[in-house]
Amino acid sequence: MALSWSDAQNAVLNPGSGTPFELVEDTVFGVKMEVFKNTPPNLALVLQNARNFGDATFLLYEGERWSFAQVMDQVDGLSHLLVHKYGVKKGDRVAVAMRNFPEWIMSFAAIISIGAINVSFNAWWTEDEMEFALLDSGATVLIGDQQRIDTAHATCRQHGIKMVCVRPEREVGADVDEWATEVKTGLGPIVADISMDDDATILYTSGTTGRPKGAVSTHRAILSSLMAFSARNAVLKLASDGPEAPADPFPPSFILIVPLFHVTGCVPVMLSCFMAGLKLVIMYKWDAGKALPIIQDENITNFVGVPTQSWDLVNHPDFDKYDTSSLRAVGGGGAPAPAALVDKVAKSVKKGSPQLGYGMTETNAYGPGNTGKFYTDRPTSTGRATRPMRVEVRDPETFKTLGPNEMGEICMSGPMLIRGYWNRPDATAETIVDGWLRTGDGGYIDEEGFLFIKDRIKDMILRGGENIYCAEVENAIYEHPAVHEVAVFGVPHERLGEEVAVAILPKEGQSINAEDLWKFLDGNISSFKVPNHVIVMNEELPRNAAGKFLKTSLRDMVAQGQLKPTSR
Repeated sequence: MALSWSDAQNAVLNPGSGTPFELVEDTVFGVKMEVFKNTPPNLALVLQNARNFGDATFLLYEGERWSFAQVMDQVDGLSHLLVHKYGVKKGDRVAVAMRNFPEWIMSFAAIISIGAINVSFNAWWTEDEMEFALLDSGATVLIGDQQRIDTAHATCRQHGIKMVCVRPEREVGADVDEWATEVKTGLGPIVADISMDDDATILYTSGTTGRPKGAVSTHRAILSSLMAFSARNAVLKLASDGPEAPADPFPPSFILIVPLFHVTGCVPVMLSCFMAGLKLVIMYKWDAGKALPIIQDENITNFVGVPTQSWDLVNHPDFDKYDTSSLRAVGGGGAPAPAALVDKVAKSVKKGSPQLGYGMTETNAYGPGNTGKFYTDRPTSTGRATRPMRVEVRDPETFKTLGPNEMGEICMSGPMLIRGYWNRPDATAETIVDGWLRTGDGGYIDEEGFLFIKDRIKDMILRGGENIYCAEVENAIYEHPAVHEVAVFGVPHERLGEEVAVAILPKEGQSINAEDLWKFLDGNISSFKVPNHVIVMNEELPRNAAGKFLKTSLRDMVAQGQLKPTSR
């Protein structure tokens, strides 16, 4: 019999529960909060423990199959190279810039194990962006694939940054080392003396204006996030299935469909597999048609991405040709999914359920989560917070905590938060106030604790004094049977300030025009929310590396005349 949400949390988290997720009070960077009693001393020890999984399969990539033992042998070899050849010391920054190769994961484990700080680079960055991050972070070594080494080569040479090239596509220069040549096997581990509150990672956030900020996480923050994900799963299981749920015939496994330099790929996907000894299948590039046979052949249980990828999967014309019965969770984060997608996933994935998590780089991807019946009953909610995270909605101006159903800024607190931004005390003070992270997202919490995200506070459309939340309009448009992708954004208007615009990609073999859309939306949403400008695309909407739609790019393309909407 399922437990109530409160009873499930108490059974899993309360002091004296005796579970791995028991909570106690502690002070983290001057702020009192609940933390996990059994948090490991540091992330390096967790990563090193992976060698105990031995010959079990860890990574699959394009026909390659790596066991935990083989991966850790490479980790040891890279650790020796970093320490003994490049002189990397505890606290030094080592940058990683490559597509999703097994070596990305090996690099991360080696860097963390020797007490250095892993700096994750966006693989889409230009030379100027890579130069900024290399100099901002003070990286002493860059580990990258051919394309990224080429892009950063001049900067590294000018500033004396060592370069290691992974899977070179041609002969490298004399100032670039090759991984295959330099990383030796059979050397044994190097593990530094690391404290829980030492820095572990820097992930650059993609700001809408200006230079990106380096979000700095400690060992405690990352470990707290990993444990919180497991704790939340345990609470949801008790609240959904009860303590007598039958054992699953399929061991947990993941397919990697998001970049490792993104917090979702790094923490809940990659590090969860490292921590629990799970299989991780790495895709060269997201392709729903290629993901389906992988899910079938490898009995994948966890599909974690952005909503558009779930949409691609369940709407693929070959979906029913493959056995996806191993899937237990389909979803991820990035943005609330349209209600139509939640329903489609629930009906398509027979033995699994849709899921959604609301996390950020600044929370190491952790936050409120929704799944199963909770999600299908409330498809527009991102779920409830699970301790030790606390979530409140506050007035953006006064920072006063608001009551149920009152709209304001979503704020989060807990041991999984970043300690701040690298070399940016101003940005840190603006974003983290008394241990509370100001997310910049607007929403409300209902009487039962379910969080509803409406939109970015700063990015919502303000039309003639009326707030229009893009997600609400997108949800309505996704109900149209011919629609595949939707992005709603604001365009300038002389009288109203802004008007609503939308870019739509129809489903393959189907069509839609502006008149069809206006007729469909008539009566479904308020007339002032109906897009005045409609663009029907014949190719995918522009996305960033995390898979989110680039609404600023769409706005600019309209302003520059590259996209010509049908307007009324």
